Amino acid sequence: MSGEVSVVICTYSNERWEDLGAALASLQRQSVPPAEVIVVVDHNPGVLQLVRATHPWVTAVENGASPGLSQARNRGIEEARSRIVAFLDDDAVADEHWIEEVLAPYAAQDVVAVGGAIVPEWPGAMRPSWFPSEFDWVVGCSYRGMPETTSEVRNLIGCNMSFLRSVLVDLGGFQSGIGRVGLTPTGCEETELCVRAGALGKVIYHPAARVSHRVHERRRTIKYFFSRCMGEGTSKAAIAELVGAGSALSTERAYTFRTLPSGVIRHTMASVRGDRSGIVRAAVIPAGLICTSFGYGLAKLVGRVRLAA
Repeated sequence: MSGEVSVVICTYSNERWEDLGAALASLQRQSVPPAEVIVVVDHNPGVLQLVRATHPWVTAVENGASPGLSQARNRGIEEARSRIVAFLDDDAVADEHWIEEVLAPYAAQDVVAVGGAIVPEWPGAMRPSWFPSEFDWVVGCSYRGMPETTSEVRNLIGCNMSFLRSVLVDLGGFQSGIGRVGLTPTGCEETELCVRAGALGKVIYHPAARVSHRVHERRRTIKYFFSRCMGEGTSKAAIAELVGAGSALSTERAYTFRTLPSGVIRHTMASVRGDRSGIVRAAVIPAGLICTSFGYGLAKLVGRVRLAA
């Protein structure tokens, strides 16, 4: 089994150096070792040289295409040689059984992608009192409303996901033109790819394949929260153009009409029981939804204006 998984980590900034070291160290503690670890450095020659000098056991390559996470991941796919390609963020730490658990669902012949739970690691181990867990996707983590047992899903979260390499090659990898570039709070490139992969087989969320994801200080602010919500809406509009609104928004409908109303009630009741921040969290939920919807609508409007021009 140790020859089945290539792990790809994409990085771009000197500020993530300690985080990257922790991510790589977690891969050396795996119960099932990866066949190879590939670090793709996105347009930062200094970091590339540093990785090669201090971690000679990994394959360090540069993203020579346009900057951004999508193209960096595609460079990792090109380099990978194993049956399965797993992606781990450069500021995430994998549980020691991560690869072992990622492999488990692939025993079924119709599985093409597997991802797992992502637990936020807040600065000082303190979640902001105003931050509802229904919106943990804002910081790239599993959120309340996701399945609690192994389940087929529409898409995985990029911090902790894997695919059959043959599927990635057949699909042409991640779509350029969407996804994160540097600190820009957009995303959804993995959603678009998972929608296409789902047409070939099952995309499985397996919570036992766990990683922890560091939440950087700037991401625990209300400013980042709303900018990320806006970016999510913008990205979803781009995906809707590529795969259709039905596929692009299928999960969001259940999230909007079930998870979020339940969250408002839950946090309001917590306030009644004495949690002073409960009512704030209850208010943040519709505010986040409105901001995300505004980003989606604005992007669709801008797209129509461009077409008309």
